[in-house]
Amino acid sequence: MSGKNSINWRNVGTILSLMILVGAEIFGVALASGWAIAGWFQLGTTIEKALMILFCVIGAYALFLFMRKAISVEPLSR
Repeated sequence: MSGKNSINWRNVGTILSLMILVGAEIFGVALASGWAIAGWFQLGTTIEKALMILFCVIGAYALFLFMRKAISVEPLSR
């Protein structure tokens, strides 16, 4: 049953753990940055939410690129 394309569960666990840890940090920083910049310059709640969304989209793209690189280093199949 251990064919050539079997799933490497140890690497899957590593990648999922990494995604949760790095994703929480990236989105935490994105939300806090939008809130802080809007508060510092007194931009109002609409701009605050727009900045939070913008930074979260940038963070999601950064997380996507990071996970692609992580999967290339830790392949999910044997």
